[in-house]
Amino acid sequence: MNDQKAVIVTGAGGNLGSAVVRELAGAGVKLVCMNRSSQELETLAGELPASAEFLSIAGTDLTDYASCAVAVARAVKRFGGVGALVNTVGGFQMGPVGPEAPAQWDTMMTANARTALTISAAVLPTMKAAGYGRIVHVAAMPGLKAGPNQAAYAASKAAVIRLTEALAAECRDDRITANCILPGTIDTPENRAAMPNAKMDAWVSPQSIARLIAFLISPAAAVVTGAAIPATGRE
Repeated sequence: MNDQKAVIVTGAGGNLGSAVVRELAGAGVKLVCMNRSSQELETLAGELPASAEFLSIAGTDLTDYASCAVAVARAVKRFGGVGALVNTVGGFQMGPVGPEAPAQWDTMMTANARTALTISAAVLPTMKAAGYGRIVHVAAMPGLKAGPNQAAYAASKAAVIRLTEALAAECRDDRITANCILPGTIDTPENRAAMPNAKMDAWVSPQSIARLIAFLISPAAAVVTGAAIPATGRE
């Protein structure tokens, strides 16, 4: 990571986003925490080391370029630039290909693919000007192969993978990398409540994914770009 630049984390108040923030804050990274809810950001801020340098931005419309550009401008004004984007926002819905499928398709494409596209487009100008950048999106294994009742969700995550590949190809000469993570089931309170009979010891912790992301936005990962990286192993 370029030490003079900040890392934007979207969905910073969520299970994965907050794990990423805590991992990076512990390493002294300057953070821009974006989240829909300001209350979640306030709670997160209270959990970080007193020495942590962070900017909280609540309420940005990640489907709107102008709204994202304003948030990036605030980050640049505070920290001088943006060295990395970690995009953890997204949605999940399941359903068969039937009468409700078109509406679900639009919802998933907006929540997963459009948000990833828009925030990426907003951070690229400052990264290109600096000749350095790291972009990491969170996709999902169904983006490679869909199961039943996953048409809209899987297609939206496949779009994130293809977006990542396009970003990597377009930005290679600017020394900007773009990668995405394909987690297995993430061990969160919500998933435990939704699947009480599942084999939870095979699930992946948010902390382990956060460590992978921390590597991908580091200088050591400069040669990794355009990858869709499964995160389904055992810790």
